[in-house]
Formats: sequence, C-alpha cells, structure tokens
Amino acid sequence: MEETYLLNVEGVRKKILHGGQGELPKFQDGSKITFHFQTLKDDFERTVIDDSREAGMPMEIIVGKMFKLEIWETLLSSMRAGEVAEFWCDAIHTGMYALVSRGMRRIVEGRDPLEGQKHRCGMGNMFDYHSTGYADLDELQRAPQPLIFIMELFRVEEPWAYKRDTWAMSKEEKLAAVPVLHSEGNRLVLRKEFRQAAEKYQEAVICLRNLQAKEKPWEEAWLKLEGLVTPLVLNYCQCQLELGEYYEVLEHTTELLQKHHGNAKAHFKRAKAHAAVWNEREAREDFARAAHLDPAMAAAVKKELKLLGERVRKKHVEERKRYRGLFRAPGDV
Repeated sequence: MEETYLLNVEGVRKKILHGGQGELPKFQDGSKITFHFQTLKDDFERTVIDDSREAGMPMEIIVGKMFKLEIWETLLSSMRAGEVAEFWCDAIHTGMYALVSRGMRRIVEGRDPLEGQKHRCGMGNMFDYHSTGYADLDELQRAPQPLIFIMELFRVEEPWAYKRDTWAMSKEEKLAAVPVLHSEGNRLVLRKEFRQAAEKYQEAVICLRNLQAKEKPWEEAWLKLEGLVTPLVLNYCQCQLELGEYYEVLEHTTELLQKHHGNAKAHFKRAKAHAAVWNEREAREDFARAAHLDPAMAAAVKKELKLLGERVRKKHVEERKRYRGLFRAPGDV
C-alpha cells in the first residue's frame, strides 16, 4: 500500500508496505513481540544503519518493561501479524537509538551488551561515554536526527504463553517461580540429569539475587531471601560435584561460607572438592569442621576420610614406583 497513515503521535508517520492478517493483537504488559527491523537514515540514499535480517536474528521486546527506545512499542502496537510497515520518526523519538543499537550489535558479536556500563539510567550513561565503539552510532549520538524504521511483525505472545526470562518477571512472578524451579531441579537430580538440574537451581538463585539487590543487606527481608538462596546454592554445588566441576564448587562454597561460617553442608561439599583436586590438608580441615558443626554428619565424614586416605596412599605408592624407575641404571633389573 502506498497511502501514508499518520499515527496519533507527534512526529511519526506510517506507511503500510504489506498488510497483515487477522485482528490487531492484544498488546498487554508482559506480552513478547517478535519482529524484524531495518533502520535507515532520512537522506537521499536512505543509508542503512542496522538490519536484523543481516544480523541473522529477529528482535524481541517485552511490552511494559521500559525498552530504551519507547517509540518502538508504539509503532509495533499499530501492526498486525505479518504486516510490514515503514515508519518515519522525528528526532524527538530517536535520541536513544545509538545506545539501543550498540547493545544489539554487541549481542550479535557475542559480547555483553552492558559491558562497562554503569548502573544509571540510559540518559546518564549517554554522557559517560565519548564513543559507542561504532563511528556511525557516534554520529547519531552527537546529533540525533530523524530515522526511518521498516518493521515486519511476526507474532505477539501473551505473558503466560512463553517462558519468560528472569529480567522480564515481576517480583511476585520471581517468588512464585523459585519453588517450581527448585522442585524441577530435584526431579532432574533423581533422574541423574545433573547438568539440567544445575541450570534449574541456578535460575532460581538468579531470581532471588535480583530481589535481594533491592533490599538492604542483612536486614529482615534480605535475610529471608538469603535463607532461600543457601539450599539452592548447595544443591547446585552437589550437581557440580557430580559433573566434576570441582573448582566451581570451591568458588561457590567459599563465597557461601564467607557469609555463613557455620554451614556444615557447605564445609562438607567444599571438603569433597578439595579432596578431588588433591588439596589434602584443606579437605581434612573442612571435613573436621563439618563433623564438629553437625555431629549427624560424622558417619559420612568418616567414610569420606577413609576414601581420601586410600586415594592418598595409592597416589604415594604410584609416585614411589615412578621415581624408582627414573633413577634406575639402564642395565639394572
């Protein structure tokens, strides 16, 4: 269609290039919109700045989650599934495009989109950097200008119809997700699917850590969340022990014990990791500490110490044989 439609928004014009199907979707908070886009300069050559098809991945945004380029929600909410439309947007709507584009390009490059970014609002971050790392985006950042967006809307999924990333969840949704993830992790452990179980425990920990970040450390609300985090971290460490990721276990248990010195299970799991990487002294210290803190673990500790002693003796025997061979004269029997 060649006719130009004016959206009821100042500084925006819309031209439908290909009509969509069905009714206008319901764009509610939490809905996920999947689309392809092309960004062009409003110059004679219509210079292409970004093209999601060339990048090889469609764009996704969550409605109501304060996407930096707010005008995109407005543009997309005027479209039907399968529709292709061209939007001209005045500079009053495009000032944040350089930052949005930088993040998208870094994702495509396999880099962290927030690399080096300070915990400030988008406009504040804009003044913290003299360069985005891309010459064309630096030009847009210095002098915002009208841009043209060509968008193709694929689908709009309702909030309950897709697996939501942690960042897209509300506080209530994160709290509700934790016991579900914990239960799924336990079920996978029973099936000895330790890698998948670890992912479930890790996702639950991320939900809780995000909530903790909004609370004052060591106050009641923070401590309540910490009480939920601790068993999840221990379960995660048990999975990593089963997978042979001993140094990761050492890292997480040590971090846990810095906050909770008297956690016997953390000492026990760290001891097993130390034993696996031949840190004999550290392993014995942690096993002893675990048995002291929780006498109910004494039998398990005794069993692990016996296994450790047998492994150490076997290692010493093998080393003596190897060294004896090194110093034997060529003609000796």
